[in-house]
Amino acid sequence: MDQTESGKKQYQELVKEVSPNSKLLANCIRAFVGGGLICVIGQLIKNFFLAQQLGEDSSRLATVAVLIGGSILLTGFGWYDRLSEHIGAGAAVPITGFANAIAAPAIEHKKEGFILGVGAKMFVIAGPVILYGTLASILVGLIYYFVR
Repeated sequence: MDQTESGKKQYQELVKEVSPNSKLLANCIRAFVGGGLICVIGQLIKNFFLAQQLGEDSSRLATVAVLIGGSILLTGFGWYDRLSEHIGAGAAVPITGFANAIAAPAIEHKKEGFILGVGAKMFVIAGPVILYGTLASILVGLIYYFVR
């Protein structure tokens, strides 16, 4: 075994020694329960709007608006980060997680101004998701069009 392989092996052993053990099952359960609770809250909000005779489509839109607004408020107060520490990946439920991914960089870079700070940095995290999601949907649409 040469010097490079020996160094790599020593480094890997050191990483194993100092890295904390992941509690995979506990993390999965917390994410499932936490994400499920966010979804239950969303359903309760929708049920509230339906009870107000808002109609199905309007209730869906109002629910999304409340979830996005609530997520942005929680992000602004720094509570969304604390929530995500407890429920882990469950906080990445699409609507609330996406709103947090846009609001957090915007808030963090607001001192740089509205154009170079908020405007330029707002989509740092969410931008690739939007880009590749759009490209993937175009690709799938083209495949569907030509295969059909």
